[in-house]
Amino acid sequence: MTRFRLDRLLTLRFFYPLVRGSQSVSEPRIPVLMYHSISDVEEHNLHPYYRINTTPAMFAQHMGFLEENGYNVIDLTDLEQCLGTSPTIKKSVPITFDDGYDDFHDKAFPILQEHHFTATVFLPTAFIGNSNERFPGKKHLAWDQVSWLSGRGINFGSHTATHPCLTALKTEEVEHEIRTSKEIIEEKLGQAIHTFSYPFKFPDVNTQFKAMLRELLKRNGYACGVTTRIGLTSRRDETYFMKRIPVNSCDDIPLFQAKMEGGYDWLYNVQLIHKRLAT
Repeated sequence: MTRFRLDRLLTLRFFYPLVRGSQSVSEPRIPVLMYHSISDVEEHNLHPYYRINTTPAMFAQHMGFLEENGYNVIDLTDLEQCLGTSPTIKKSVPITFDDGYDDFHDKAFPILQEHHFTATVFLPTAFIGNSNERFPGKKHLAWDQVSWLSGRGINFGSHTATHPCLTALKTEEVEHEIRTSKEIIEEKLGQAIHTFSYPFKFPDVNTQFKAMLRELLKRNGYACGVTTRIGLTSRRDETYFMKRIPVNSCDDIPLFQAKMEGGYDWLYNVQLIHKRLAT
């Protein structure tokens, strides 16, 4: 039995038609896709909103949609330049993967390669090549796989070292997480790493923490960062705290297209209200 999804209903029946009828070409707004695992493992006990698995078949449909609709898949580090240019650049899209699962190598990469697409994979470095209990039922990439993928056009970024809740750490511990992970990836690949993905729920309303994190990312040589904040990214978003579009197996093409074109952005305000009420 398919679980009822209020977010899907409101997106397809109300917000997406509203967005399509009022879109302006005056400002580029670019979707940054956020995947986690490309896997056939079902997540029966989770509401579709919280799932992290995307089946290879659905992922292939998503990539086919991008190619058929003329999307230009770009690297995250090119996003800021795209946002500062012509509104026609809105057909660009970066593809990102959090957590560095090994099914990226086996399942996602062959599909990306078929379409000549790149992607950025964010690595929690303490778990790369190691078994762990932090991600039950999931296996991570090995460093030889990371190196092999890097040589074939896949980009890598930091997802911290141990994937902690950063707001629970002291400033020096936060810096250790973002500095150590970057140094390890750079040592393993022999190249500079410039991108960062924030783990867990992003603390939008904690201005003091955001100021501290912004300074640490800048000090440690990061050029940009992404979060779990929902929505298309525009030049009004902070370079280190960019929004993304979450995707999983429940995103068939109608919902995927609506998300790509801004029809899911309304949920950011819901996220924000929830965070403010929780403080």
